[in-house]
Amino acid sequence: MNIYLEEGQALEKELEDKMMKAADFLLKKENVDSDRAEISLTFVTKEEIKELNSMYRGIDNDTDVLSFPQFEDMSMLPEEGEICLGDVVICPEKACLQAEEYGHSQMREMVYLFVHSILHLLGYDHMEADEKAVMRQKEEEAMKEIDLGR
Repeated sequence: MNIYLEEGQALEKELEDKMMKAADFLLKKENVDSDRAEISLTFVTKEEIKELNSMYRGIDNDTDVLSFPQFEDMSMLPEEGEICLGDVVICPEKACLQAEEYGHSQMREMVYLFVHSILHLLGYDHMEADEKAVMRQKEEEAMKEIDLGR
C-alpha cells in the first residue's frame, strides 16, 4: 500500500502507521492486493475543502473529508500493475474540531476520516440506511483492528 502526499505535506509516523494498517486491513477484506494499491492523500484548509465540495458535489459548505474514486466499479481494477484507487482530501481543522466534539483524539478522527474515505474509494456509500449500516460496520471493524475502536 502506498499513500502519496501532496508535495510539502507529511504525516507523523504514528498517524501514517495507523492509516497504513487500516488501509491494508480494508483492502484485504475486499480482496484488493494491498501491495499494488495506491491512494493520493491531500490536506486542505476549511476554505479549500468548501470550494472543492461546492465544485464537485454542489454543496456550498465545508466538510471533513472528500473522496474521489478512480473506479466506479471494483470489477474494473487492473489485473496487473499498480492500482490507483483514487484521491482522499482531508481537512485537519475540521477533524480537530470534530475530535473535540466527539471526545476522542485527533489521531482517531484523522484515521477514521481516512478509513471512511477508503471505503468510498472501494465503492461503499451511506446515502441509504442499509448502505450506511454496512459502511459503519466496516469502519468500526477497521478501527478496532488498529486499536482505535470506540
